Amino acid sequence: MCDKRLFVQQPPKIRYLGIYVKSAGVFRCSYDNAKRSFYRAFNAIFGKVGRLVSEDVIIQLLRTKCLPVLYYGLEACPVTKAQTKSLYALHSCFKKIFSTRDQVVVHLCMVFFDFSSVSEAVKCKQHRFFQRYLMSTNSLCVLFCDKATAVI
Repeated sequence: MCDKRLFVQQPPKIRYLGIYVKSAGVFRCSYDNAKRSFYRAFNAIFGKVGRLVSEDVIIQLLRTKCLPVLYYGLEACPVTKAQTKSLYALHSCFKKIFSTRDQVVVHLCMVFFDFSSVSEAVKCKQHRFFQRYLMSTNSLCVLFCDKATAVI
């Protein structure tokens, strides 16, 4: 008996500078590998230190070692609302660190440790990226300046 899921063809992806670009009618990026790498980094850290250290230490390691893996390239790539919702990895890590399933507790812990939601972080990173892009003196950046202004 064959599993039909094996024959479902995934859209082709190409890796460029660590970002996976999907084949589509418009420019799209795939964040599946970023999420997978984020979970791999977090589980490696959590597996080593686990419950031996305080939550403060785990949160600081999460902030410095794992989040850059998740956020890499998000400012330069278009992120749809559906993709933003799929980047719930940070909530999952907070659930695991504080051993809870309650969303209110997770939200309060994120506020207490000064973590913004993924959607807010993406918006902030994109805004800073486009501000720096508009200030650039590079001739290619100047050529596409009107497109960047339309995004902001």
